[in-house]
Amino acid sequence: MSEDWVRADKWLWYARFFKTRSLASKVCHAGQLRIDGTLVSKAHSKLKVGDVLTFPQARHIRVVKVLALATRRGPAAEARELYQDLKPPAPGNRLPPSGPGARSRGAGRPTKKERRAIERLVEQGE
Repeated sequence: MSEDWVRADKWLWYARFFKTRSLASKVCHAGQLRIDGTLVSKAHSKLKVGDVLTFPQARHIRVVKVLALATRRGPAAEARELYQDLKPPAPGNRLPPSGPGARSRGAGRPTKKERRAIERLVEQGE
């Protein structure tokens, strides 16, 4: 690659943080990606070596430093060489459960009254 930058969505896909490029693009368009602390809302934002990315992946907040730019989506071993994980996923940096039926860990099973309230919320959301 003769250029010294790559699109943010492509790099996230090349580095195997997301299964598809469209999922990586959705994270960018949703305004959930930060490049060097600056909020990005476009998938075609330019990434360079040395940039620090912050983004949600599943229920974790990932913070990675770009070490290299890729030209293809290679095997996982090759993808791990593209970045340095500054904050690996740990129980302390998990996102809280979300959605109408989300319950905090250790809260136990919902009572019949709570279950009916959850079902009403789900029906309203449809």
